[in-house]
Amino acid sequence: MGIPDRLKALRAAMKNKNVDAIIIPSSDSHQSEYVAAHWQARTWISGFTGSAGTVVISQEKAGLWADSRYFLQAEEELSGTGIELQKMHNPAKPGIIPWLKTQLPEGGKLSLNGLQFSESQLRQYRRKLKSANIEIVTELDLVGEAWEDRPSLPKEPVFEHDVKYAGKSREDKLAEVRRHMKSMKVEHYLLTALDEIAWLFNLRGADVACNPVFYAYTLVSMDACHLFVQSSKVPQDIRGKLEKSGISLHEYDAVLDFCESLPEGYVLTQPGLINAQLYSKLPLKQVIEGPNIVRRLKAIKNETEVEHIREAMRKDGVALLRMYRWLDAQLDKGETITEAALAERLNQFRGEQDLYVGESFNAIVGYRGNGAIVHYRPMPETSASIRKEGVLLLDSGGQYIDGTTDITRTTSWGPVGEAEKQAYTRVLKGHIALDMIQFPEGTTGAQLDVLARMHLWNHGLNYGHGTGHGVGFFLNVHEPPQGFVASVSVERGNTPFKPGMLTSNEPGYYETGEFGIRIENLVLCVPGADTPSGKFLKFETLTLFPIELDMVKRDLLTNEEISWLNNYHKKVYDEIAPRLKEEERFWLEERCRAIH
Repeated sequence: MGIPDRLKALRAAMKNKNVDAIIIPSSDSHQSEYVAAHWQARTWISGFTGSAGTVVISQEKAGLWADSRYFLQAEEELSGTGIELQKMHNPAKPGIIPWLKTQLPEGGKLSLNGLQFSESQLRQYRRKLKSANIEIVTELDLVGEAWEDRPSLPKEPVFEHDVKYAGKSREDKLAEVRRHMKSMKVEHYLLTALDEIAWLFNLRGADVACNPVFYAYTLVSMDACHLFVQSSKVPQDIRGKLEKSGISLHEYDAVLDFCESLPEGYVLTQPGLINAQLYSKLPLKQVIEGPNIVRRLKAIKNETEVEHIREAMRKDGVALLRMYRWLDAQLDKGETITEAALAERLNQFRGEQDLYVGESFNAIVGYRGNGAIVHYRPMPETSASIRKEGVLLLDSGGQYIDGTTDITRTTSWGPVGEAEKQAYTRVLKGHIALDMIQFPEGTTGAQLDVLARMHLWNHGLNYGHGTGHGVGFFLNVHEPPQGFVASVSVERGNTPFKPGMLTSNEPGYYETGEFGIRIENLVLCVPGADTPSGKFLKFETLTLFPIELDMVKRDLLTNEEISWLNNYHKKVYDEIAPRLKEEERFWLEERCRAIH
């Protein structure tokens, strides 16, 4: 069934329920970034495979709202579907609310699946559409009615993440959570984010691609703990360990009825994470909407986690080195290597490393103009062939039992023009500036973001994505709350950095149809100096792989920046070389050479 036929089937289901329009998001019932096939309704109805975007369909028209990261990709994938790209933050294009007001009649009916929208999202839509007298219904699953061969929820088994990697037992984590609950005077704490549940119980799963999580809900009480998960997914030995830790298991779907008859006492939850249907089951007089305890605890990596992350970085550096050497050799022999083939080969090299599980996200391999598509994913049938010329952007990451990696390198494969070198060097200067800064406690990502952009801004250049995101420990590669972003109105922008936070540093620059540049390392927030002005913090780079030197314009770098680059490359060589064969060490030595 093609996209036009799917739209026809969905509109028939809408008409049957007297629905005038429907909004289809990218999320699942846990507000996840990566979702199981069962929840990929937006992709099914539109054909758009980007990780973020919203489809809105009326009886007459359909649109996809996506941000600048996906403009090029969306235009290609929506071609011929009857769905129009509505570019977000573009004055020439209406937002979802204004568009809906032109499509819905007075007193019209709008459908939002209450499982896929958070409570806070539902409140926003109700507030913004109240003046238009539009009814919002949340109990319908119209996509489910139209999607005949919809995949079932995943049944992959849960497995244990050993405390020798996690650094803290589930009992210790529960005790820490309860101490925070006590200070907040709440008797219950409802967790719905999958990575938070996985972290709390030192469990992992394989229900979604790239993120080692499993579908579950959790209610922590002062004297009990309830885990709602499909029972067939929990092996008997793990079930016994959980019960010994005072954790009661319930079927996944039982959470709705359980929350309707919640024991007395206040329950803590976050309206931005809990789906609207589950929120509606909570006794409203008991609800406290407050800070996310587990999110804040999880963001601070303990000493055990940090030491394992260092080891994961060494392994990742070895895998990347072998992949780039392999690519160089294949191209020298005249072999044709596509972007998709290179992504698969990198996954194979990572697979040779100890404790490797899989990719932390779908590798972005963008050759020449494809590198300008920020979240480009090469597909076997359409990806470009890499040659000994031009610029290659490769953004990839690995999930190891002992850590999660995320690294981007932009490399040249022949003579590079002045524009590419200028842009590359200014991106590098921003990367270095953010890495070198020392800042007082309480500083947020929005305050630091400008450091990565200033050398581009001074020349009228910019990039449309954030400069960095938090990273999990054998968990989600995109982990709130901290990050580097220009806006103070979002969590990544207004969260103060604290020692133990692991964050990406990834400024970039993109020329549509020509090239893309991004340089990314993961940095750990660590204590800095104690001064008369107070305590300061700084960053330590953990990623270990050479930064391309052949695209650097030496005259644009200060002596301090050159010193940073040389010191970084010395660290890379010292950490990785002992693991390499002789010919590999020669390759690494050349790419870690000092510049003067």
